[in-house]
Amino acid sequence: MQINVTSVRVGNILEVDGGLWRVIKTNHVTPGKGVACMQLEMRNIETGNKTNKRFNSTERVERVVLSQRDMQYLYADADDYHFMDMETYEQITLSAEMLENALPYLLPEMMVQVEFHEERPLNVKLPQTVILEVVECDASIKGQTATSSYKPGRLETGAAIMVPPYLESGTRVKVNTENGEYVERA
Repeated sequence: MQINVTSVRVGNILEVDGGLWRVIKTNHVTPGKGVACMQLEMRNIETGNKTNKRFNSTERVERVVLSQRDMQYLYADADDYHFMDMETYEQITLSAEMLENALPYLLPEMMVQVEFHEERPLNVKLPQTVILEVVECDASIKGQTATSSYKPGRLETGAAIMVPPYLESGTRVKVNTENGEYVERA
């Protein structure tokens, strides 16, 4: 499916130069002189190689059409993560490298969408937001609640997050899975 390069998002799978590439980062560059472009950092699914590629903002790229299945994350052992299809109870194993964007927000029994290309799992899509517990954060300072500063905290999955100064350890929060930012208390 051809899409405009400015519509490419992190996690999309593209077919470029005959290979399948997962988009890791996107950056829209508008120079003072000349044509705007999109710079994509991508990882080859087969070889694991990374590359940066620039596309003119008017170019179109081939987005791979993927089938999606709802699956439940079961458990991890070493660098393997196990998921179960809730309809057929079939289990699949994915590597940590395939889940690099999802790992900071993944908890056992969480429902995710696994994307397949010709029956081969390629990508895991998390919900837009997840609810996690803050297990560690600095103590709040009296009078600091009126400022818009944030303090560092750690989620139950081990991921670092910046939280408002009034939050304490043990608070459940809603986290945006695309950018890892605090949204609100849960």
